[in-house]
Amino acid sequence: MAEDGTVTLYNTTVITDPKHNPYSFKVGVAQTLRGGAILHVSTVEQAKIAERAGACAVVVSESPSRGAGGILRMTDPSLVKDIKRAVSIPVLARARVGHFVEAQILEAIGVDYVDESEALAVADEQNHINKHNFRCPFICGARNLGEALRRVREGAAMVRTQGDLTGSGNVAEVVKNVRSVMGDIRILTNMDDDEVFAFSKKIEAPYDLVAQTKQMGRLPVVHFAAGGIVTPADAALMMQLGCDGVFVGSEIFQFEDPYKRVRGIVQAVRHYNDLHVLVETSCGLTRAMADLNLNGDRIED
Repeated sequence: MAEDGTVTLYNTTVITDPKHNPYSFKVGVAQTLRGGAILHVSTVEQAKIAERAGACAVVVSESPSRGAGGILRMTDPSLVKDIKRAVSIPVLARARVGHFVEAQILEAIGVDYVDESEALAVADEQNHINKHNFRCPFICGARNLGEALRRVREGAAMVRTQGDLTGSGNVAEVVKNVRSVMGDIRILTNMDDDEVFAFSKKIEAPYDLVAQTKQMGRLPVVHFAAGGIVTPADAALMMQLGCDGVFVGSEIFQFEDPYKRVRGIVQAVRHYNDLHVLVETSCGLTRAMADLNLNGDRIED
């Protein structure tokens, strides 16, 4: 810790006031979720199933408040409080992009993490929430390396590489985005130091975070994948591509024996290189997942 009362994360110029915005602490808290599966739930019973199956956390994803045009807003605080009383694992809740008052409300009711979610309506098209102003860690979505590092600069303690948002079970988009992030990191790690300036300008990301990513060979915060992940094979694919964990949509609870489905994904995340585990957890899922197959107009020729 420096004499002026700041802390440095990963020996870079990323600093924060430890009395008001303990960013390094929030990043450390998010590290506890590595190697886990986070389940979207909309009821207390679903949250209990996720906890029994071994999920590392749950996202309360129900957004019952809809205005004209079907505006999706923050998670119902009363539902969040009910789920927090029912489970012992961390509970996440979603706020609209840029809506810092929704985030204040969620922090006030004691959520463990706030997800500034692009799946909801956007409240501020120009600005994201200044996450350094909050005590609880934030999770933000991104689709490429530049966007991910911009969210980290704003104070995100975890980055979620986002794929399909429709709940179709299409994993192709998140695979494309994860490969994009990992590919740019591989390019960056092989660059000369003199080239990093131009690269940071190209991806529109802060230079110090780009240099930190080059030094570490990975994102400076926990990196999860989300969107279309509904089978153990999908989850293992994300892990083998280099992610630290996965988000699983609430559509997983539509099938018979959802505990088995969730447990299979949790085991696949933990043992993503063990083919015996992946075979065992994948058996019997084909017919169960049939309802999530893509329509003809969603399949590339």
